[in-house]
Amino acid sequence: MVTPDLPSRPTVVVRMADAGNTYLYWHWPEGVGAPGVSVVPYADVTEALDRLAAALPNLADPFGLERCLTTGTFASYDAENALAERLSQLFLPYNLAFQLDYLYNRGIKPHIRIQPSPRVAQIPWELISPDPGLRLVDIADVSVLAPVGVVHAPGRTARHWEDTKHLPVVNVLDPRIPGFPADSTLGSVLGRMTADAPAARMVAARTAERRMRPKVSDPVAAFRRSDVDRAWLSDELRSGASRLVYVGHVTAAPPESGQSENAELHLACGAAVPGFAPPQRTHRPFSAKDLILGTHTLTDEPAAGPDLWPMPSRVALIACESGGDLRFGDAFGLVTAMIHSGVELITASRWALPTDFAFHRIAGAAPGARPLQDAVYAIDAAHEQPDPVSALASWQRERLDAWREERSMEHSPVLWAAFATIDTVTQPHHAFDQK
Repeated sequence: MVTPDLPSRPTVVVRMADAGNTYLYWHWPEGVGAPGVSVVPYADVTEALDRLAAALPNLADPFGLERCLTTGTFASYDAENALAERLSQLFLPYNLAFQLDYLYNRGIKPHIRIQPSPRVAQIPWELISPDPGLRLVDIADVSVLAPVGVVHAPGRTARHWEDTKHLPVVNVLDPRIPGFPADSTLGSVLGRMTADAPAARMVAARTAERRMRPKVSDPVAAFRRSDVDRAWLSDELRSGASRLVYVGHVTAAPPESGQSENAELHLACGAAVPGFAPPQRTHRPFSAKDLILGTHTLTDEPAAGPDLWPMPSRVALIACESGGDLRFGDAFGLVTAMIHSGVELITASRWALPTDFAFHRIAGAAPGARPLQDAVYAIDAAHEQPDPVSALASWQRERLDAWREERSMEHSPVLWAAFATIDTVTQPHHAFDQK
């Protein structure tokens, strides 16, 4: 371990590549430690990912969510910890773990910036356990690197937080999807809203700052709106925004399709609006392809996606597998399309998110527990901070402490460990960069 004057928050960049086996390369840009390379055999990767997949909510299985919240790995602290230890054995190389331990024992929390390969993109890196009773998020802040090819794409205009942080926050909160009642597959994700609920308090805070969009006098009126469609979103974003917060439904494209651009965000759009996604009942989803192509070939006077929906510096996509495009070799789903349209930092989900209703009905959570709404509130608050990665890591440490102490389902990492924050700060290119 190199021991110069240590920075207060050194950075280590970890890049991965799939080539049968999974290969890892890491380096410390400030020279804090030696770089290294490691390899995880294909069979071990397969075994670990099969265990992880069995632990996650599987919405394609009629009993998948119930199994996850009652008897699955994330329903038991001991079972989840055992999985975390196995993931650490495979994906945290000994020499890197030694370097992290060196810093931890000196009271230094580094920033680990991970660029996972598509195969391992769902791994919750924050949870892996380098030592008994210790998790990676205990000793470091963790974020995901955006694909270099997207960050450096020709024509991309990034919007920077310091330049735009005073602008409005655009909110699409549990929109009312045409043709889908509240209790249907694309129905309400937050349930009946009350003024004292965490998500409503979030709206009240932005309203007090005069930065809330849509403008509302009653915080509850910001939810289940039928006017927050792609035209409204375009108007608000082109008027200038610091952030976008979306809470609702995403339909992820399956990785085996090879078509990440077909990922769909569900706004309050009717089926008659122009778009690349096929209609569902009386609703047309808003796809990553729309964000990329805009109205190309759809109208007589087409406009490019980044011109119609210029994304702000920071975006929160709080929806099932909203970050699913990172599982593709050529990622161009919602996350990467938004980065191409200007996003500097985006928080999205690695897998399906249980609703508060599911926590209560299936897992028997305490009546006042609102895990999903708490996550919405925490992510929104973190995105207001100068360093949202550190703020989100602090929140996850609080959730981890509650999980350790209470070991009850409302504190399970099945929800709070689903979120990954992808940032676009440029690092030098290396052979392991994922294009």
